[in-house]
Amino acid sequence: MIISHRHRFIFIKTRKTAGTSIEIFLSQHAGEDAIVTPILPHVEPHRARNHEGFVNHIKGSAIRERVGSDVWENYFRFCVERNPWDKTLSYYHMQKFRSGGTLTLEQYLESDDWCVDHPAYTEPDDPTRLLVHRVLRYERLTEDLTELFGQLGVPFTGSLGVLAKSEYRDDRRPYREVFTPGQAARVGDAFRVERELFGYGY
Repeated sequence: MIISHRHRFIFIKTRKTAGTSIEIFLSQHAGEDAIVTPILPHVEPHRARNHEGFVNHIKGSAIRERVGSDVWENYFRFCVERNPWDKTLSYYHMQKFRSGGTLTLEQYLESDDWCVDHPAYTEPDDPTRLLVHRVLRYERLTEDLTELFGQLGVPFTGSLGVLAKSEYRDDRRPYREVFTPGQAARVGDAFRVERELFGYGY
């Protein structure tokens, strides 16, 4: 998570959406007085600072409580979301790597450890109400970042300069070639809110 007073933005970090790469990039432009949460393990050239009371994947509702109404109401708030089926595969491969490489896709799906992030950027009592001004799409991330960073005054040449946490996935097949119909339906059910908010379909 990053709060930049220089550029007046709040970046809420979601999972498996290039969040770490974006965070590393923005930490270099956010200003010395920015709130930048740590990344574990550390990745250069990221530098955490001024983050007491904040954690990396803190929810927007908790940020609102900590920063006060002036910052919350006047800073541009954004995050990134991703197609639920593609996101699930990416998250599964990370969990498989961390578990020693033996976790099957079906075992992962049966665990119900879904990579659902809408609680981070919606109201706690109403997931249809966004807490951010904009949800960027992972599927067109470069275009969305170019437009947004231009509005915020963040210098951007079209590359974040790093692909953090991209080493877990060794199977790059499209998700439609991986999921069975039953598995695809289970993912769709788990990400019902995201599908309704952003129109994602299988």
